[in-house]
Amino acid sequence: MTRLQFDPEGLGHVLLVDDDTGLRESIASVLRFAGYKVQAWDSAAAFLQEVPAVAPAVLVADMRMPGMTGVEMHAILRQRGFAFPVVYISGESTVAQSVRAMKQGAFDFLVKPFGRDELLVVVAAALERDRQQMQHKIRIARADAARASLSPRQRQVHDLLIKGFGNREIMDALSISLPTAKQYKSEVLQKLGVRSLSELIAFSRVVDLAPTMPVNAPNWSDSRTS
Repeated sequence: MTRLQFDPEGLGHVLLVDDDTGLRESIASVLRFAGYKVQAWDSAAAFLQEVPAVAPAVLVADMRMPGMTGVEMHAILRQRGFAFPVVYISGESTVAQSVRAMKQGAFDFLVKPFGRDELLVVVAAALERDRQQMQHKIRIARADAARASLSPRQRQVHDLLIKGFGNREIMDALSISLPTAKQYKSEVLQKLGVRSLSELIAFSRVVDLAPTMPVNAPNWSDSRTS
């Protein structure tokens, strides 16, 4: 499984796919000058052979290309579990292609001819979206790991706590002493890094409501901690 290279401090990565050599080089030049890390491909097929596992990232792709369209490429990326924002370069796209792109979650469209400022604004917004999504996924992964570290008895206490049970109710439910119930409660809060019952409930809701990641998704853990 590919490990994601997540750089939360950098400006971000732009993955550029366009068969028009002149436009591709022009866009890449503008973005590199602005400080972005840019990688470019001249076809969807070439890009799909070596999709970089980097973040934050945005894919800027021509909607209509020979062989495989940008929309078809996007569908394959989604099947593989890649979820970075996609900005389409649109010139002669059909209504059907545009509708499909929107249904697949296109972040935005750059309609030819577009200017430098328009490009930079859209790219910056897409990268900020990806940065926030990646940070959220990392928080969820760490929260899952923390909850998985609970012992069986601590997990029982955890489950009762988020149902609103107090110390005496936990004592009765698990047939343990009051000091033991309080000790388990303290251990659960400490392991999960929360300070109160309200924080614990909020923590559990975040983890339980987090969307399940695709099976083929890259490893979204923060590579700096590995």
